[in-house]
Amino acid sequence: MKHLRGWGVLFLLCVVAGLPGCFPLMATGVVGTGLVVADRRTTGTQLDDQSIEGHASHAIDNQFGDKVHVNATCFNRNVLLTGEVPDQNTRKDLETLVKELVNVRSVIDETTIAPNSSFSQRTSDSYLSTKVHTRLMTESHEHYSPVQISVTTENGVVYLMGLVTRGEGDAAAHVASTTSGVQQVVKVFEYIDTVAVPAPDKRPIGEIQAEPGPGPGAAPGAATGSATASKPADVQPPAPQSDDSLSPGQPVKM
Repeated sequence: MKHLRGWGVLFLLCVVAGLPGCFPLMATGVVGTGLVVADRRTTGTQLDDQSIEGHASHAIDNQFGDKVHVNATCFNRNVLLTGEVPDQNTRKDLETLVKELVNVRSVIDETTIAPNSSFSQRTSDSYLSTKVHTRLMTESHEHYSPVQISVTTENGVVYLMGLVTRGEGDAAAHVASTTSGVQQVVKVFEYIDTVAVPAPDKRPIGEIQAEPGPGPGAAPGAATGSATASKPADVQPPAPQSDDSLSPGQPVKM
């Protein structure tokens, strides 16, 4: 429960800040669970990503203020922009502003021309990111490393970033797309060559999703015959997926 409390704190921080569901899974290591996984980005790149996010948010606030609701998520110096802008000109100006920041390699502009989202929508997005994050952590079955993936949600659309192989990306996207409430999954991965990983779970990727829940009349949380089954409310048929992934990245030092 220690880590669940940590996720809850991050969720509350997202809500208080009025952000959509931004939930990074990447980490240098997780202590106390027996899992220690190195981030595939260099230490310098991780620091650059944090700096770029901060500078992008500051620049956007200074230039546009409440005129827009936009969040910048950076992974491996690639910046994903999500949120709402009032018109196409503002969208172009926003993209140009972020592209000119130091160390930015590319900008993926997923903003929409629409009124700023409501507080309730942002809260819902944060909760949805938490659900996706939890399933990615608990249902990877070694098809991917969940600490390599960043999750951002905007208006029910889940964006996945990270340095992954195509197989890892497909497996993670499947888990995200079958999470209850997800309207669409957009893969914004940077693909790398195959990396050395432990022997994967032999089940097909399509079987990663939780098994059917207990039948009608069963008590909430009742067993379903499988120790790994999730609650029925957390699972749905796969939502649509799209791929805005970047060109293959440079070799990654492991």
